[in-house]
Amino acid sequence: MKKADYYELLGVSRDASADEIKKAYRKKAVKYHPDKNPDNPETEAKFKQVSEAYEVLKDTDKRAAYDRYGHAAFESGGGFGGTGRGGGFHDPFDIFREVFSGGGGGAGGIFEEFFGGGRGGGFGGGPQRGADLRYDLELTLEEAATGVEKEISYRRPVACGHCNGSGAEPGSKSMVCPTCGGHGQVTTSRGFFSIRQVCPDCEGSGQKIEKLCRECRGEGRAVTTSSVKLRIPAGVDDGSKLRSGGNGEVGAKGGPPGDLYVVVHIKAHEVFERRGDDLYCEVPIKFTLAALGGNIEVRTLSAKANLKIPAGTQSGTVFRLRKKGMPNLRSGHYGDQLVRIHVEVPTSLDSEQRRLLEEFAIASGDAREPAGPAGKGFFDKAKKFFE
Repeated sequence: MKKADYYELLGVSRDASADEIKKAYRKKAVKYHPDKNPDNPETEAKFKQVSEAYEVLKDTDKRAAYDRYGHAAFESGGGFGGTGRGGGFHDPFDIFREVFSGGGGGAGGIFEEFFGGGRGGGFGGGPQRGADLRYDLELTLEEAATGVEKEISYRRPVACGHCNGSGAEPGSKSMVCPTCGGHGQVTTSRGFFSIRQVCPDCEGSGQKIEKLCRECRGEGRAVTTSSVKLRIPAGVDDGSKLRSGGNGEVGAKGGPPGDLYVVVHIKAHEVFERRGDDLYCEVPIKFTLAALGGNIEVRTLSAKANLKIPAGTQSGTVFRLRKKGMPNLRSGHYGDQLVRIHVEVPTSLDSEQRRLLEEFAIASGDAREPAGPAGKGFFDKAKKFFE
């Protein structure tokens, strides 16, 4: 039977680096290892094949010979001994141990990552950082524009006052955990592998408390109401997140606290609509003012501003008030306020007002034309459409 190509077995190119070859072998070896595929001859054979491929390709001289002569380089008379455990190739399990122990004889690194030891050797026995908390804060648009100081109250776990966070009743003693012998972890054998896990009795601390704290029942923490003052910067937008360091949950077993994240929500405003750093609003004016022109006062977030209305202003015209919008959170520069004009048409006229308007309509030709220049253009286009 023709032997599979070593590069194809590992899934690497012929110019792959030593690190790429080692990484590919690790992945394949874990996939096909007999302990992960019990009673499966096919995967066991595959495991031996990828181990053999790695043993050749990791060695500079063997790889050069393989690149030149292929599998013939390792057959009888090929210069590198015969096949099998007594010849040129080693036990595939020895190769596996070598790679996954990092060559140091211990079961560390990626070996533990794939087979239950955990990353970095941590087993949860020491202090643990507290969880981060979230608080949703509602602000008015005016508060967001100027910035504001807020004091908020929220519930969070803090160190138990009765036991000072130890979890033990004052005066009681702690002893070495009899289950793990103080190591904080227990070892379980599973076939070829030994798997380390957090001790279920002491939860990794290595100590057993003689008498649990009557207030927190050994937790070392108690939930209480905390208050913190926050300075909200000018320019925050809806959805902005502010971090208050150390104001989250207090860590277990004396660990550091987490952080408090405050999420800002801006209330809907009765006048303004915010779009980025700009503010939009709509201002109604009388149709006489729109026709004759004049000046009006426009509300801004902080005060009032004067706006000139040119004669003949149409409904929907937008005017820009420079730097009357929101401050930018990062630069501090202000956006603009955009004012959309809405021309109000009177809905009720007394007899005198109606007479004067009728005279105006006759004088301006409106009695014959249904609209002004803009309207005339529209009807001209509509007439052509229906011709």
